[in-house]
Amino acid sequence: MVSSPSFLSGRGEDISPDIEKLETPEGELHLRFFLPSNVELALPAMGIREVMNHSPERITPIPNASPLLLGTINLRGQVIWVADLGQFLGDTVALNTQRSEIPIIAVEDQETILGLAIDRIGDMDWLSVDKVRASTSVPDNMAAFVLGEWSFGEQGEQKLQLLNQLAVLRSARWAA
Repeated sequence: MVSSPSFLSGRGEDISPDIEKLETPEGELHLRFFLPSNVELALPAMGIREVMNHSPERITPIPNASPLLLGTINLRGQVIWVADLGQFLGDTVALNTQRSEIPIIAVEDQETILGLAIDRIGDMDWLSVDKVRASTSVPDNMAAFVLGEWSFGEQGEQKLQLLNQLAVLRSARWAA
C-alpha cells in the first residue's frame, strides 16, 4: 500500500465517499460527574490531573483530620488528600464507601493536588462556556463553589453546574 503510486500522490481513491466530515467541537472539554444525591456537576478537563477508581481499603484515614477528608492515597509516589466532595458541598446524601471502588477526580492548581471522591463519573462533553448562566437552582452552601450552570431540555429543566475547582482547592473549609 505504501509503495502504491496512489498512496504517495494523495489522490485518496481508497477513501469511502460515505465517510462524513468530522466537525470541530464547540466550547471546551468538560468532565461530567454525579454526587450521591444525583446532582450533576462538571469540571473543565484542563483542571483535572487524573480520574481514577480506588478501593476504599487503599485510602488511608488520618486521625484528627477534617471530617470532610476521607484520608490519603499514593498517586505515583505522591501522597494526596482525598475529600468527600458531596459532604464538602453540603450534599444531603452520604457517599457510599462500602463498595469495591470509589471514583476520584484529582484536581490540581500549581503544586496543590486534591482528590475529590464522588458517586459516579459521567461523560466527557464539549460545552460552551459562553452559555453558562448564573445558577438559579444551587443551594446556598454550594454557591461559592459553582461558577454557573448550563440548562438543557426543552424547557431548560435539566441543570448542569460548573464547579470552580480553584475555589474548592483554596477553601477555608478544609481547616475545619
